[in-house]
Amino acid sequence: MATDTTLPTRTLGSSANGTALDVGAVGLGCMGMSAYYGTSSGDGAPTDDESVATIHRALDLGVTLLDTAEVYGPHTNEELVGRALRTSGVDRDRVVVATKFGFRFAPDGSRGLDSSPANVRRALDGSLRRLGLDHVDLLYQHRVDPAVPIEETVGAMAELVQAGKVRHLGLSEASADTVRRAHAVHPITALQTEYSLWTRDVEADILPALRELGIGLVPYSPLGRGFLTGTIRSAEGLAPDDFRRSNPRFVGAALEANLALVDQVRALAASKGVTAGQLALAWILAQGDDVVPIPGTKRVARVEENTAAAGVGLDAEDLAALAAAIPTSAVTGDRYEDMTPLGR
Repeated sequence: MATDTTLPTRTLGSSANGTALDVGAVGLGCMGMSAYYGTSSGDGAPTDDESVATIHRALDLGVTLLDTAEVYGPHTNEELVGRALRTSGVDRDRVVVATKFGFRFAPDGSRGLDSSPANVRRALDGSLRRLGLDHVDLLYQHRVDPAVPIEETVGAMAELVQAGKVRHLGLSEASADTVRRAHAVHPITALQTEYSLWTRDVEADILPALRELGIGLVPYSPLGRGFLTGTIRSAEGLAPDDFRRSNPRFVGAALEANLALVDQVRALAASKGVTAGQLALAWILAQGDDVVPIPGTKRVARVEENTAAAGVGLDAEDLAALAAAIPTSAVTGDRYEDMTPLGR
């Protein structure tokens, strides 16, 4: 099946002045370039140069949304994205840079939630310095902090908008109620949360609330942390420091059960002449024009494959077949070892 590599534009929500945030239909998650997925992999150890080349290629292909965070590294991923932007030759106004705050780091390397107004300001100033920018286009609260009312946190974020340091506000892994409370203080442009063929919790309450309020959805891990590509067959093939080695969906009996599901996706993809990853991304894109997935990769070939998914058309029969291939009740294992900090 032929694919079209021209990347269309989609609109997330708007800012307080009514300016909509338009981005390419597929974004780029930059986390794995610096953290969590290991320092090596089956296809060779990643390098910063390769990651920068991947960002450059993504921009060439029409990707405009680059996603990073203070905690990735920590700090080193923002520095990497900043380097890529400085060397890209791309007009700054064409790129939507998104970063996140929400943690306080201890000298011993541990971290805890902190969305106090003081930390919001401190974190954003640090992010701007590492990115080498005078503003970020989208600032997310990374995780909801139960110790700080969301109204206080968003109030501090709104002050950064007024100061010209931030253009749009977002939340990550927030409940529908928290989104409503935040949106009442200042318009929320986007909610980032995990969403894919095998993680569909957002569909019950959160997605309807976002659409009622005019807020876009930015799914992270739309390829199930790589599992939905069909290329991961065992945790042993992952780098020793890859966090997926202990992820509940990637180990033991859960892995075997989930492999049977993804094999059905591979078969459906083969019948359409696309990769399993492209089919999984096409499914996400078919969920609405207000949905912009941010698959992560540090490889040029993968970003080319992922952006081509925007040209894969799915009809009602295709969508029904995919829903039957991975029913939510059949997915085995939680998406994190500890689900406590999520979805407040």
